[in-house]
Amino acid sequence: MDFDTYRQHDATALARLVAQGEVSAEQLLETAIAAAEQENPAINALSQKLYDHGRAALSDGLPDGPFKGVPFLLKDASADLAGTPTITGARVLADQIAPADSTLVERYKAAGLVIFGKTTTPEFALAASTETSLTGATRNPWDHSRTAGGSSGGSATAVAAGIVPAAHASDEGGSIRIPASCCGLFGMKPTRARTPSGPRVGEGWGSLAVQHVLTRSVRDSAALLDATQGGAPGDPYWAPPRVRPYVDEVATDPGRLRVALQTLPPSGQPIDPACSQAAQEAAHLLATLGHEVEEATLPGDWGILGEALWILVASNVSRTIEAIGPAQSRTLGADDVDAVSWSAVEASRQMRVEDYPRALAEIHAQSRRMAAFHARYDVVISPTLGQPPQPLGTQRTDTDDLATYREALARFSPFTQMFNVTGQPSMSLPLHWTDAGLPIGVMASADFGREDILFRLAGQIEQAQPWFHRLAGA
Repeated sequence: MDFDTYRQHDATALARLVAQGEVSAEQLLETAIAAAEQENPAINALSQKLYDHGRAALSDGLPDGPFKGVPFLLKDASADLAGTPTITGARVLADQIAPADSTLVERYKAAGLVIFGKTTTPEFALAASTETSLTGATRNPWDHSRTAGGSSGGSATAVAAGIVPAAHASDEGGSIRIPASCCGLFGMKPTRARTPSGPRVGEGWGSLAVQHVLTRSVRDSAALLDATQGGAPGDPYWAPPRVRPYVDEVATDPGRLRVALQTLPPSGQPIDPACSQAAQEAAHLLATLGHEVEEATLPGDWGILGEALWILVASNVSRTIEAIGPAQSRTLGADDVDAVSWSAVEASRQMRVEDYPRALAEIHAQSRRMAAFHARYDVVISPTLGQPPQPLGTQRTDTDDLATYREALARFSPFTQMFNVTGQPSMSLPLHWTDAGLPIGVMASADFGREDILFRLAGQIEQAQPWFHRLAGA
């Protein structure tokens, strides 16, 4: 299969071709490897080339899962692949080999996916752009001078460039939705604990983090969540069980939804007119589809919530860094990690032990406020980001100018973190492109555990305003 034909198919379609014998898994893998070799020098999406690992999986025989034979990439964070390092964009983790697969990776393999590489991420997945001292800048395939987003930037640019139809991603403060918006993809952040984090980790960043994928089609995201959702023995908590397969929801009429249009972020940051336009156009589209849309303001004080968020992030990142030293028989210092990462260590050292439970109490209180809000509204829509994809260089994690970095981050991503705080499902849809050809996403979020509503709505929107035909570089 040639590259142009390959990238015209989503993962579901490729799996069907394999099942029908029209193409072999070996052909798909070699096409994906050739695409990686062709596209990666320009976009810098891959942190590890594991081509022989993929070929060995084919030689050993694949399970008869729903995605049998489809090439797949793992984000180089959150998910362990036995025998390979989980680098997480950090120099100090380059030689830390995972002894076993994480539970999520086991489920990807059981689905028949062929893992043949890992994708770039900012150090400790701590930034909204993928630019680090270890891997350099990952570039947006729509404009190589712009960010692909973060922290799942490598996965997003690999999917947008056509190397794979879907790639693993994780979302701690927007890290699925941010790169989805930047790269013109569909990105669903599932409900807290919808997918497993174990066995090495119970939860990520004090419950803020969850893992899933970045895709071009809605049905791929739904079917991959069907293949991986559900808790595992020993997990600290599970998400509410789904009623039926998510892939069935994609073709289901969502009915008349009550939609809240959020035009301003909780922080009050100014929004680029193009991002506001994207959300307003989406609101108009939803109204024409029969939904009831009105402007609304989300509850909660972002001054308090933002502080709670930083306490959870900084303390968890600091714990990760502090735990590396003993494994290497040394104490890590500021020179071992990028400046943004070390700022988390310094911040955590100023915290009191009471700050952590206080932060948890604040985010739990916000979850209850949002639950009350959703008694009135089924869905909240807003811009995914406050700005189009930024020029590279503004959010490097090895910057010496932390004040400018933090200001850029606050302007760029003021919407996504709320739904990590509350654990609600939230998705970015590729519904707008600027006059310069840059993608801009629209975010839709639902009540806790209600991915079904979002997949129904996404399926309806995808039919009304298709995007799959839009290809970066085409």
